[in-house]
Amino acid sequence: MSQLAEWESFYVIVGSGAAALIGLQFVVMALVADRPHIASPEAGAAFATPTIVHFSAVLLLSAVLRVPWQTATTVAALWGLVGLAGLVYGVIVSRRMRKQMTYRPDFEDWAFHALLPSAAYALLLLSAFAASSHAHEALLGVGAAALFLLFVSIHNVWDTVTYHVFVNIRKAKD
Repeated sequence: MSQLAEWESFYVIVGSGAAALIGLQFVVMALVADRPHIASPEAGAAFATPTIVHFSAVLLLSAVLRVPWQTATTVAALWGLVGLAGLVYGVIVSRRMRKQMTYRPDFEDWAFHALLPSAAYALLLLSAFAASSHAHEALLGVGAAALFLLFVSIHNVWDTVTYHVFVNIRKAKD
């Protein structure tokens, strides 16, 4: 599919960025783990794990879209499955956020951990349906969804790290 070839540089950059940020989050979490903290696997499942899932979705999309597909049908079905799985995962994340008792999420948390990622995954799913009749627009949708997930995840990592550094560690010292 020739239209996909035009996106090569975009997905090399986005995929590499996602892969590097996944590695960086592991390093940061290892450093934070050495600090005194309040144990809360429920909060980790609600706030940290989804960030890795979103970075991984961006990496997967970048890899899938670099495969030399002959038609858009197969690749559109794959990115549609990623979109559908992401929407289902968004519901799981929302439930986890409500269930955990370590931290009371505010509007920003709900927006960046539940609403915005779900919107990106919905865009992926819609782009899959549009691919057969509007290939160019569908590819723009996939690119926008990937960037959206990448930037939302960057925000979430920063938010998690600053929470651990400025709130959790301070509480442990008191």
